[in-house]
Order: sequence, then structure tokens, then C-alpha cells
Amino acid sequence: MNDTIAAIASGMTASGIGIIRISGPEAFAVLKRIFLPGRAADREEGEESGQETGRKARGETGGENDREVRRADPSVYRANTIHYGRIRDPGTGEIIDECLVMVMRAPRSYTTEDTVEINSHGGPYVMRRILETVTRSGARPAEPGEFTKRAYLGGRIDLSEAEAVMDVISASSDDALKASLMQLSGSVRNRIGEIRGKIMNELAYIEAALDDPEHMDLTGYPEELREKLIRVMEEIEGLSSTFGEGRIIREGILTVIIGKPNAGKSSLLNALTGEDRAIVTEIEGTTRDILEEKIRIGGMLLRIIDTAGIRDARDQIERIGIGRAREYAGQADLILAVFDSASALDENDREILRLIRGKQAIVLLNKSDLPVSLREEELRRAIDEETGEETGAGTGAEPDAGTEPGTGQGTEPGAKDTREDTRERVPIIRISAREMTGLRELESVIRNKFFSGNLRFGEETLITNVRHFNALKRAGESLRLVSGSIEQGLPEDFFSIDLMDAYSALGEIIGEEVDDDLINTIFSQFCMGK
Repeated sequence: MNDTIAAIASGMTASGIGIIRISGPEAFAVLKRIFLPGRAADREEGEESGQETGRKARGETGGENDREVRRADPSVYRANTIHYGRIRDPGTGEIIDECLVMVMRAPRSYTTEDTVEINSHGGPYVMRRILETVTRSGARPAEPGEFTKRAYLGGRIDLSEAEAVMDVISASSDDALKASLMQLSGSVRNRIGEIRGKIMNELAYIEAALDDPEHMDLTGYPEELREKLIRVMEEIEGLSSTFGEGRIIREGILTVIIGKPNAGKSSLLNALTGEDRAIVTEIEGTTRDILEEKIRIGGMLLRIIDTAGIRDARDQIERIGIGRAREYAGQADLILAVFDSASALDENDREILRLIRGKQAIVLLNKSDLPVSLREEELRRAIDEETGEETGAGTGAEPDAGTEPGTGQGTEPGAKDTREDTRERVPIIRISAREMTGLRELESVIRNKFFSGNLRFGEETLITNVRHFNALKRAGESLRLVSGSIEQGLPEDFFSIDLMDAYSALGEIIGEEVDDDLINTIFSQFCMGK
């Protein structure tokens, strides 16, 4: 952090304004070498020149000359002020651009260092010329994420907040932005700090008791500790349980479209994106490879993947595409299984139903604008047979004694009909991808499947980062080891080892227990200039 760094902080595309950020101990010295303060208008310049001539005639000293000296020395600029002027190449004297310069002083800046932001015209060439001039005048090019890294190293933000900065930049939905802003405001830091504080209290008590056994008695303490650990583990599990929803909010719902050839998968993709992204023909097997698009519907981000039609193909290239379709279906958060209502159910359709077994899926009965050959009731029976639980439904097994015919489940009080269960888990929606009907119902069903509606941003901490989730898992495992040691009647110093492991695992989330390699890896993923 002894270097002074610089980078273009705005996008490298033509825009109205471009920002070149300079941060470090020599930020003001670099600015002084390249910045010519200037007046905003020729009229003002003429008036001030006339005033200075009058002062000289009266034998007065100082005045405007002193103010010009102060204007030319950024080291005396007040914090949080903006100054008009021009950027000059000190080697050639060439004026590169006129600009506004914003001055921020340590420690009250983003990086906690002296910081200058040059607001120039937003042409890529102009911004590159200014950055080159800045780096020739004493700064070095910043690495990706280095400004935020300095904010973290300077203690302005913790590691979870630093990661939230990039999440805000890359947010692709309303919910993703809200979750990122929650984390940026310290929601994760505060919850993790509370949990670590509870663990540290127990560590301190054990260590004090072991150091001074004459005055501190540990009799009965293991049982007391176990009760406290139960509550702490419940907190950790509660945080961990938000990761599924948090990951989807942050990354989007991985949505895979499957179906047999000509069922209308590519037409559905085009309808959802509003563009002709996929080639649609009457020829079976047109789609042979994976096509991925990101779309937003109802504030949700969907990562939609169109796949090759499922069938027994002889063509080697098509077989590879079908293999990829099965692979992606296994990884999907949501499967949209498309069936052709104008075509009778066949073995390819039944294979598709087997692919959605145990998955979050929505069955789309497409081509509702054409004469119907596959009715919803027939498709529902096939879903029950192919995706029902292993209780007789869909297994081909004879129902056990006391089982009602056709239900696949026993008739004990509270038993749930498998058909009712599949209606809830695998809803059927009639659509026409060509006529774009049924898409609003699809949007509503997706939201109900993935978002409970109970999440209240600003009140509930959400885990969206897999690194945080893994650290929580390790912390929970360490606390379970402590409980195991208590059950086995092991000495109290065994408790300290696993308690410290849990404390350290949680510390990794906020950056208090982390090595340099991890820090560098995290910030290397940031965009340049941030």
C-alpha cells in the first residue's frame, strides 16, 4: 500500500463522462504534475485579469496571484471539493482534456488513502491518454480489485462487504441487488460477529478456568456448554439454510429446457427472450448443441439453456448433444419439460419424465393452438407413473395390503395421495410458444417454486456466497465435534480445540482468519478500476 495506483473506474465505452481514479500517498503530487486549474469562462477570466491589473497599479501585492498558486497546488485543496481545469502532458505540454477533479483525503475516502478522481469526457481514447499520463507521472496501473482491496486492508470494510461490492456491480435482478446491498451494509458481518462473540466467550471461560482451577469450578459446565452450543448451531444452520435461495437470487435460476425433437423447445426460448435466438425448423434434430441465454421475468433472473431433442438418435453429433442435454438436466435448478400436445405420448416422452424425477420441474403442454392428441389427464397419469415416490406409484409393484388402488400409498391417517403430490411438485401448464400464451402463468409458478415470499430484505440475513456457505458448514461441523467430546466425557481442553476451529472458520467469512493467497484470489475476480 506504499504505491500510488491508478485505473479507469468507468466503463471503457464511449460515454458522457469517464472517471480515472488515483489513490495512494502520492495522489496529490501526481495530480499537481498534470493538472492545470482553469477558470470556467473567458468572461470571468477577463474580469479577474482586470482586477489584478488594478491591484498592481495601486501597488497592492498578493491577491489573485496567491489564489492562483493555491489553485495550482492540490495538496492544499480542501477535502471533498471539486475543481475545474485541464489535464496536461508534463512532457510535451499538450492539453489532453478539460475536466473536473474531485479530491478526497485520508482516511475519509473509499480506500482510506488520499484519493483523486478525474472526471473527463468519456471517450475510450481520451481516458487511456489521461491514464497513461497519470502512470508516467508517478502512479502505477492498479490490479483488478485493488482499490477495494485497499479499503479492506485499511479496515473500512470487511471481506464479506468487499465481496458484496462486486455483487452489486454484477446484480442482474431486483432481488440480487437488494441482497447485495444488505451484505454491503454489514448484515453478514453483524450476524457472524454475534456468533463468534458467543463462541469466544466460552473459549475465554474455559481457558480462564483451566489456568485458575482453584477459583473457577468447571463442575456442570459441559452440560451448560452443550445447551449453549445447540442454540449457536441453530443460528448457523439457519444462516446456512438461506443459501439455496440466496445462490439463486445471486446467480439466477439454472433453467434447462428438455423435450423430444419438434416439441417446441427452441420456440419457447425465443418466446421467453423476445428474440429469434434459436433456429426453428420442421426438421427434427435441428438443435444439436447447447444454447444459453439470460432473461429476467418478474424480477427473477433465469439462465435458460436450450438442449437437443431427446430421442434415440443415430447421428453421432446429435447423440453428443442429447448426452449434454441429460447432463444439464441433472445439474438444473429447474427443468422446463416441453411436450407436444399435437402428438401422442411415446417412449421418448417417458424418458423425459424420468429425467425430471426428484427435480424441480414444470411440464409445459405446448402447441395448445393446434388440435389436441395428448390430453392433460393422460400426461398427468404418465407423470404419476414415472416420477412418483417409491411407494408403488410408478414402480410397477403390486400395492401392499391396506393400500388404496391407484394411490400407491397406504391409507393410514395423514397419508398423502401421490397424484396430489405430483400435481404440487410437477405442475402442468398449457402454452403456445408460437402464440406466446401461458407465459404469465409460467412466470407465476416459477416464482412460487423458488421464492417463499417470506424473505424480508433488511431484516433477514441472506447467504449468497458459496465461500461463506462452506465456512458455515465447517463451523457447524466443529461445534458438533465439541458436542461429541462432551458426550464422551473428554477433558475441557478438548473443547477449546474445536471451538477455536469453529471461531476461525467463521472468521474466514469476514476476513479475520484468512491467508494472503485467498485474499489475492478473491480480489483478482473484481473488475478493473474497482
